[in-house]
Amino acid sequence: MSRSALLPRTAPFGDAERAHLDAALGSTTALQRAWLAGFLAGLDAAGGSAAAEAPAPAAPPRAAEPLTIVFASESGNSEKLAGDVSKLARKSGFKPKVVDFADLDVAALGKEKRLVVIAATWGEGEPPARAVRAYGEIMGEGAPRLDGVEFGVLALGDTSYAEFCAIGKRLDERFEALGAKRVLPRVDCDLDFDKPAAAWIKDALKALAPAEPAGNVVAVDFARSTADEDAEVSREPVTVEVIEHVNLNSSRSDKETIHLALAFEDAAPAYEPGDSLELYPENDPALVEQILKAAGLEGDSVLRQALLAERDITTLSAATVERFVKATGHEDARRLIESNEVRAWIEGRHLIDLIETYPAKLTAQHLSDITRPLPPRAYSIASSRAEVGDEAHLTIAAVRYTTHDRARTGVASVHVADRIRTGAKLKVRVKPNKHFRLPKDPATDIIMVGPGTGVAPFRAFVQERRATEAPGRNWLFFGDRHFTHDFLYQLEWQEALEDGSLKRIDVAFSRDQPEKIYVQDRIWEQRRELVSWLDGGAHFYVCGDAKAMAKDVRAALVRAFADVKGLDAAAAEAAVAGLERGHRYQQDVY
Repeated sequence: MSRSALLPRTAPFGDAERAHLDAALGSTTALQRAWLAGFLAGLDAAGGSAAAEAPAPAAPPRAAEPLTIVFASESGNSEKLAGDVSKLARKSGFKPKVVDFADLDVAALGKEKRLVVIAATWGEGEPPARAVRAYGEIMGEGAPRLDGVEFGVLALGDTSYAEFCAIGKRLDERFEALGAKRVLPRVDCDLDFDKPAAAWIKDALKALAPAEPAGNVVAVDFARSTADEDAEVSREPVTVEVIEHVNLNSSRSDKETIHLALAFEDAAPAYEPGDSLELYPENDPALVEQILKAAGLEGDSVLRQALLAERDITTLSAATVERFVKATGHEDARRLIESNEVRAWIEGRHLIDLIETYPAKLTAQHLSDITRPLPPRAYSIASSRAEVGDEAHLTIAAVRYTTHDRARTGVASVHVADRIRTGAKLKVRVKPNKHFRLPKDPATDIIMVGPGTGVAPFRAFVQERRATEAPGRNWLFFGDRHFTHDFLYQLEWQEALEDGSLKRIDVAFSRDQPEKIYVQDRIWEQRRELVSWLDGGAHFYVCGDAKAMAKDVRAALVRAFADVKGLDAAAAEAAVAGLERGHRYQQDVY
């Protein structure tokens, strides 16, 4: 029988019905058809509306095959993709289980039959903060053997970093070394990961699908509710209007931090304190003109608009140089790659430097091939809907610096600081972060550490706790350079102290005295009170710089436990690790 005519003419359907069913079933896999058979049989058994006259299946249902999906995520992308795998896997007849690396029992990994790993790389080749413990155990000498485990790895990264997708690559190699069987090649995704990730997910589920015994059908779990999957915040971009644009720093500060209040045309999306808002920026028009001039394409208005709003024209990576050489055949640029000096050369440079240093005849298509799509930038939401209604507030520090004798600017931050004013329209979308949430019990105390713009989500936390009259105490550690110039939201914090929504605030202004003082120093000074709060069940939150501040704060807390409780270094580390495993130590770092 041909593939397009699965149903015989003797099937109890009319010609039109049979044609529709053949069209629907013609592209399905054997596993999907088995799942559908089990679904209809189960629906009948449950008293559903499917064909009451259908005979019982000839063989007992075969249990859905288990599939474990493990994700290591910092910004939420890996977690979102893990959810996508779970939904598609369930439809394909698997029984999926999604596990955060933070909760992974590494010792039990060898018991898993099929494993999908989705891993992001953070910074210069580091695992996401919540994945550090489990990643270390997997890479360590005590890792279990994984003989009999089938696996596939999807890696997420950013080609602007030298160690692109390093964590995914290392895990892929490590699982194989531990005896697991790789069932499909790893795929390494850049920021525009949607299409390659979706294709990999489909391939992974096909590769992991078990051989189908003849005559069996797949059992369907009717008891599982999908309400949790359906209740997602919309990821569609929406248009907002800027209703406030205020520089929070004084005119004498060497910093510029913009408070941006945004009004939604309709009801505000269902964001929560701890979530971020992704802002779709435009590139600097002056930089666009420089690139067009260097490429000899000043007269191309269509290209100008694309470079302004659609393409990433600042990021320069080794992959960018390789694409440039492929497009132009430039021999000097090729020698830069072959000499292995490309990573050192691109440090501190942008696309304009490449085009000016290695001039070549370029076309609009070349520039499209060389660049990647311009990604949105995520900023912590600095407001609570319970207090501001159909608005969302952001706290954005303008990034300006000089390298290789050229002034550079942050794409989104300076777009907001220099080219956006009250009344302007922006495109944004909510980026949920369920791993940076207020305690479920409003009576729980919280400790917040947020220097600089890291204070943004804690403004939302305090607003939420005030609006909902949460009885738990709130303690804020804030730091910046100068008290008189850089105390972000100073008046609001003073009002919060007066109305009781902020129990206490400890500040550290690093440049106001000869010796630099940071938030971790204030944590050490207040260690006895801080440990007392934590012993009483308080949750500890950190937001801000990942490279130094977040690590220094954690180290200060470990020292605090050691000193206050008389613990050795290992026991103090275990105490803080226990807070992390209990989701009482949460980070949102960048």
